[in-house]
Amino acid sequence: MPATRVRYSEAFKRGVVSELEDGRHSSLNAVCRAYGIGGTLTVARWVRRYGTEGLLPRNVRVETLKERDELKEARKRIRELEAAVADAHIDHCLEKAYFHVACERMGVDPEDFKKKNAMTLSELRKGSRKGKR
Repeated sequence: MPATRVRYSEAFKRGVVSELEDGRHSSLNAVCRAYGIGGTLTVARWVRRYGTEGLLPRNVRVETLKERDELKEARKRIRELEAAVADAHIDHCLEKAYFHVACERMGVDPEDFKKKNAMTLSELRKGSRKGKR
């Protein structure tokens, strides 16, 4: 059997909100228990619509100056890294385009050139280590 949907009149909703504002109920949970209302979200919606939102619980964030500075530095670092990634992407796109132009001028298929001259990252690292020694 499907659940029964309860509809509340405007007068009832406004009355519940008024009681909350007058302090007759200590919380949204208390008013829900008093009237048998299914959930606090229902009453919270009524408060937003008919009352003052000062009745709804709020999240307050307390942070020290050190935390605020760290957050500011982290955001700055994120912006710098995003700019670096964007620059690297542009560089990659340009290198790819230059590679295709060079292959075209040499009369070589770019995919064949890549296959014939492929090096793995580990091979590149081995070569750079030998040069350092």
